[in-house]
Amino acid sequence: MAEKDLYSILGISKNATDADIKSAYRKLAKQYHPDLYASAPANEKAAAEAKFKEINAAYEILSDPQKKAHYDRYGAEGPQGGGFSGFGNDFGSGGFEDIINNIFSSFTGGRGGHVDRANSKIDGDDITIKLTLDLKEAAFGCEKEINVKRVEKCPDCNGTGSKSPGGMKTCPKCGGTGEKRTVQNSIFGQIVNTTVCDECHGRGKIITDPCKTCGGRGEILKSRVVKVSVPAGVDSGQSMTYYNEGNAGKNGGSNGNLIILLDIKPHPKFKRKGSDLFVDVPITFTQAALGCKVEAPTLSDKVVYVVPEATQSGTVFRLKGKGIKMLRKEAYGDLYVTIIVETPKSLNREQKSLLEKLENSAGISNYPKSKQK
Repeated sequence: MAEKDLYSILGISKNATDADIKSAYRKLAKQYHPDLYASAPANEKAAAEAKFKEINAAYEILSDPQKKAHYDRYGAEGPQGGGFSGFGNDFGSGGFEDIINNIFSSFTGGRGGHVDRANSKIDGDDITIKLTLDLKEAAFGCEKEINVKRVEKCPDCNGTGSKSPGGMKTCPKCGGTGEKRTVQNSIFGQIVNTTVCDECHGRGKIITDPCKTCGGRGEILKSRVVKVSVPAGVDSGQSMTYYNEGNAGKNGGSNGNLIILLDIKPHPKFKRKGSDLFVDVPITFTQAALGCKVEAPTLSDKVVYVVPEATQSGTVFRLKGKGIKMLRKEAYGDLYVTIIVETPKSLNREQKSLLEKLENSAGISNYPKSKQK
């Protein structure tokens, strides 16, 4: 099966800038993040996880200038372009496939690009949290406090992992580079395979006096209460981004973002479409025939509306400006009131007799639709 084009996976063109690539990745990663599918059916959950992995794999290559240049030149199959399935297995115990993997390892550091190279800046991961609101909270806006667990720089060692400034030394195995390089001969000549130093794990430093707070990791997991201000007019599927409120970066990298994904609960009475609201208002047969005043509910109060005589069930009245405030606009949607004529139940003999008299006294002109039959 042919490999998917990495640019197509992120929905961008080959001329996309670094900013375009990052923006597309963050948008898709937010859309398919596994946390959002925790309660989804098994097939949807599996599909989202597969898509999330695919997005991350594409971003790992396209966000790295070296790997991107290599991909643009050779594609996913390597320098031969047409794959390597026609070669034998004469290149050691792992076969030719291992050599190809080593080629890509020279670009990824041997661990798919997730290498904490010494002194390289690594941005922190975003955190996505689902926030459920009721319709009133979404319509009028609200303040919420949410608990966020995030990775933070250790306050006691300032992220170094060392208890004291002299509590670390340069790694003797890699000389502070954080990398271990080996040379392998192949049909392409000598290939330099770069992997993480197994002594310092890519940091370039060895901690001799570890910080007691973080155990030498330089980071801690901490719960924080973040105040979220939800503007009036938000809807399900929309999100709010709090920059630098995500997991801490490493080696001077930027913190990730906190992404609040909004979900609006259904209302028992109102239905919403954009900024418009829809509600059913029941009236009696007599009120519909003679006309009446009804109280149409809104999200904040009730509005008195005059229903003219001979109103038919299903008639819709529009109350302008009684819907939901439009997001970031000083304008409001409308309220659509559907009149439902309720037929009386459990009539006694006298009531039935009165209705029969009404029916007998009414002519065909009183029922223009029935007249058309």
